[in-house]
Amino acid sequence: MATKPSKTAPVKGVDSRIADNRKALFNYAIEERFEAGMVLEGWEVKALREGKVQLTDGYVVIREGELFLIGCQINPLNTASTHVSPDSVRTKKLLLHREQIRRLIGKVEQKGYTLVPLNLHWKNGKVKCEMALAKGKAEHDKRDTIKEREGKREVERVMKSRTR
Repeated sequence: MATKPSKTAPVKGVDSRIADNRKALFNYAIEERFEAGMVLEGWEVKALREGKVQLTDGYVVIREGELFLIGCQINPLNTASTHVSPDSVRTKKLLLHREQIRRLIGKVEQKGYTLVPLNLHWKNGKVKCEMALAKGKAEHDKRDTIKEREGKREVERVMKSRTR
C-alpha cells in the first residue's frame, strides 16, 4: 500500500508554493520577474517542506557577479539532526544564468531599482525563488493601492448582495 504525501511535500511534476512575500507587492512596483534555483542545506529543505519559512524581510544582493538571498528566515525543525548547527538566517546563494545576472547588474545599478524575492516554490522537486526587479513605491502610490483594493471589495459586496 502506497503512502500518501503530506500536504506540504512536493509532488513530482506538480508545482506548489512554499511562501509568499505579500509585502513586496505592496511596497514595490514590479518591473520584471525571474526564477532562480537555491543552494540549500538538507535541514533547510526539510523545514521548507513543513512551511517553516518567513520571506517578508528578505532581499537579494549581487556580490562579485553572484546573487544572494539575505534575510529569508528558515526555522529549523525540532527533529533536526544533532550533528548540524542550523543558522536560520543564513545567506543563501541563488542560481541564475550568467547572462541574466549581467543584465540584472546593469538594471540594479540604475537609480531606484532593487531585487526583491516574491515567493519560494517547488518546481520538479527543487526549491525555486521567484524574484523581481522592482522600484520602490512612494507613499501616495501605496495609498492608491489601498483605495483600489477597497473599491474592488465594495464592488464585490454590491454584486454579491444583488445576486441573492
